[in-house]
Amino acid sequence: MTGITESAEKVFGIKGFEKATMQDIADEEGIGIATLFRYFPKKDKLIVAVAVNAIGRYFHAFQTIAQLDVSSLEKIDRLFDYFASQLNPENLGYTRLIEAFESYAALQFAPLDDMATYNDAHKEISDVFSSIIEEGKSDGSIRGDIPTGDVLLSIINAFSLFSRKLSLFENIPYLEAEVTPSKQLAIVKSIFIDYLKVR
Repeated sequence: MTGITESAEKVFGIKGFEKATMQDIADEEGIGIATLFRYFPKKDKLIVAVAVNAIGRYFHAFQTIAQLDVSSLEKIDRLFDYFASQLNPENLGYTRLIEAFESYAALQFAPLDDMATYNDAHKEISDVFSSIIEEGKSDGSIRGDIPTGDVLLSIINAFSLFSRKLSLFENIPYLEAEVTPSKQLAIVKSIFIDYLKVR
């Protein structure tokens, strides 16, 4: 099944979710269309499986950072760097895929089949992030005079969404003519980290 989702990710990355057909994916994987439908009876199920696979990369990165032997504030700094790295050419494909998936899912009249699986994958990421927040309360590296959980979740969501949006601007040169995406992220990161630091 991994081969199918990898082939589907490649096809969706080239053609988009709307234009890619199940036949395109079967051809890419080198299997018959009936075999593909045996694993994924609807295209939406395959779309969600691809998105879950892509977001799993975020979970792995969060887990790795959470296990580092550094302060919570340093871990958050590393998370910002990780999101900024999504602008690197080797990461742009799946960064754009997740952005496209969430737009696609949001525009559907009813929830996509298996969307709960994607939500569960998001929750796993949130749980790892929550552990970093709890650690920050204990190690004193984050301000204690703010509603830590709410503020940090808002900041990390804002930063990750912003970095993903910037990944789309590469094909729209006038949007980055003044300040490069990487410089914009560095500025926003500096503002957020300064806000979180214990004074």
